[in-house]
Amino acid sequence: MRFLQHVRQRRAAAGLLGGALLVPVLAACGGGSTGTTAAAAPTVSASNTASASASSSVPAANLTVLAAASLTDVFKTMGAQYAKAHPGTKVTFSFAGSQELAAQVRQGAPADALVTADTKTMDGLKVETGTPTVIATNELVIATAPGNPHKIDSLKDLSDPNLKVVLAAPEVPAGRYSQEILDKQNITVEPVSLEPNVRAVLSKVELGEADAGLVYKTDTTAAKGKVGSVAIPPDQNAIASYPAATLKATKNPATADAFVQWLSSPEARKTLQEAGFQQP
Repeated sequence: MRFLQHVRQRRAAAGLLGGALLVPVLAACGGGSTGTTAAAAPTVSASNTASASASSSVPAANLTVLAAASLTDVFKTMGAQYAKAHPGTKVTFSFAGSQELAAQVRQGAPADALVTADTKTMDGLKVETGTPTVIATNELVIATAPGNPHKIDSLKDLSDPNLKVVLAAPEVPAGRYSQEILDKQNITVEPVSLEPNVRAVLSKVELGEADAGLVYKTDTTAAKGKVGSVAIPPDQNAIASYPAATLKATKNPATADAFVQWLSSPEARKTLQEAGFQQP
């Protein structure tokens, strides 16, 4: 009996010792309220992960974009915005009249994307481009010398033979739109020159080589007071659309596609609106 009692006492003592030894082990593992708690791992939101994933999935590249002359100022700003948001990618623009850009594409000029000032020119390049997306619209105004010294109030005034009027050439979108609205009002204008792009028209008026010219509203906005601007009523005006598309010959298709898609993003549209362009 004494022997059995002695064995039971030793087993009880061993159980108490084992329990005592388990306490610090559990505490060290964070099981007890008085133990040291390990720092939680930082969490990443699903939106941040998706954004980082989308950005990293597009390879960085140097892009060349052929763009209509009327986009000169705003695209320089937007190119810098895009490069800042997409490290490693640089966007270089080549500006000219849309008809000249189309000729460059057909001749195989190395470029990644194209933005014209009309859908007609873009539609003629279906073999060379992907599916275009209209990113903005514009409208024509009459550009005059600052202060409008000749008191030009309407399209009809441009028919005055004493005025030196310049227009864009008819093969240029701005020239085609100009002829369209003049014909619609049965107005005959004898321009002193026909320019290769709308910015050349603006320049003639800025330099005082012409009294007036038909340009886009955004051109007079970009001139910042160097010319005056006379609005044309909507029912007498024409709407210019700006389609953008990736060129099939690009060596950077994924990066070019990403840039063309970005041109319709809220950030890009905000910048276009600030420059005077309208939403499509």
